[in-house]
Amino acid sequence: MSLQERLDRIREGAKARIPAPMYEMMTKAVADLAASGQAARALKVGDRMPSFELPAAAGRRVASDALLARGPLVVSFYRGRW
Repeated sequence: MSLQERLDRIREGAKARIPAPMYEMMTKAVADLAASGQAARALKVGDRMPSFELPAAAGRRVASDALLARGPLVVSFYRGRW
């Protein structure tokens, strides 16, 4: 099974599980994002990410440049339940 076929199955499964009004809202949000052109402006594989600072678990700030000085840096975005 191809990746596209797997994604299509996941999408159809979600459509069956998610209430129709919520599914329609999610579909519209995806279409709006696609129409915004934001994806074309996103970083591509191999692009250099801008420097940034974020709060660490203990409350102090951590700079990406400081972490990069120690070696490769992986940034992961986790979208959990809020």
